[in-house]
Amino acid sequence: MSGPVFSFSAIVGQDDMKLAMILTAIEPRLGGVLVFGDRGTGKSTAVRGLAALLPPIRAVANCPVNSASAQERPDWVEGPAGRLTSRPTPVVDLPLGVSEDRVTGALDIERALVKGEKAFQPGLLAAANRGYLYIDEVNLLEDHIVDLLLDVAQSGENLVEREGLSIRHAARFVLVGSGNPEEGELRPQLLDRFGVSVEVRSPTDIEERIEVLRRRDALETDPEGFAARWRRHDLRVRRAILAARERLRDVEAPEAVLRDCAELCLALGADGLRGELTLLRAARALAAYRGEARLGRAQLRRVAAMALSHRLRRDPLDEAGSAARVGRAVAEVLA
Repeated sequence: MSGPVFSFSAIVGQDDMKLAMILTAIEPRLGGVLVFGDRGTGKSTAVRGLAALLPPIRAVANCPVNSASAQERPDWVEGPAGRLTSRPTPVVDLPLGVSEDRVTGALDIERALVKGEKAFQPGLLAAANRGYLYIDEVNLLEDHIVDLLLDVAQSGENLVEREGLSIRHAARFVLVGSGNPEEGELRPQLLDRFGVSVEVRSPTDIEERIEVLRRRDALETDPEGFAARWRRHDLRVRRAILAARERLRDVEAPEAVLRDCAELCLALGADGLRGELTLLRAARALAAYRGEARLGRAQLRRVAAMALSHRLRRDPLDEAGSAARVGRAVAEVLA
């Protein structure tokens, strides 16, 4: 990644997008973030900024899949296991038009030709393990890559069996996808794999747009001063995320909240049970982030649109959009 990273805390507005990414940093089981909306609204900036403020991961030196210990390092990695070292939380871009070999990994052709040895060349999924996999224009991704990602997202493991190779390694990452819905729809199978979704828009307030320009200009003219100015704010977010991870399992979910989750999803006609589970996990992560020990309707109201709006069947008679439908259901069920 070249150039200075724009501070996560310095992003102007876009509160839903920032909160959604924070929640996935607290509770990785949410399954990732889908951000739909205008170009140039800070989508990739947010994921890189969040990864930069998170603590470095501890991983085996020279391990291509960021193994947390020598015992977890895949047996196909050659040489003795090195000591544990710190490295930044990985953020890996998955570009459109990428080949399956580049994503999953494949036979190291150069080594096979030069040395006559059969060895594995890890792909993007290996590099993203324990970090973030970012896909811009995710709705334009080719179907066979979508199918591949669905398999890996389900199992948390990448399995490669081709050209005489049989390789497997951990591939657990937070999937962040962005795109413009006017350029194509996302396949329902992949859409359902994203835990939360948000819509972003270009700011319409003149003062907000000026502040965006002011902060971007500050980064470009004085990167060190800009980073110093926002470091304290980012550290506050980091501490809150780490504290929330510790208290997450202790947040109580009363029976009434479970009933609210089920009734809300029934009222919306959401398919399956993934909606309820995601709503509960997102609400619990929000409570942990706020330092609250018990779930209530306030948390459900805040995260309902994020957790459910992308899971609804399209209603051609309702022009208000899925987020508005969730809002109406929340008003009725959680009155």
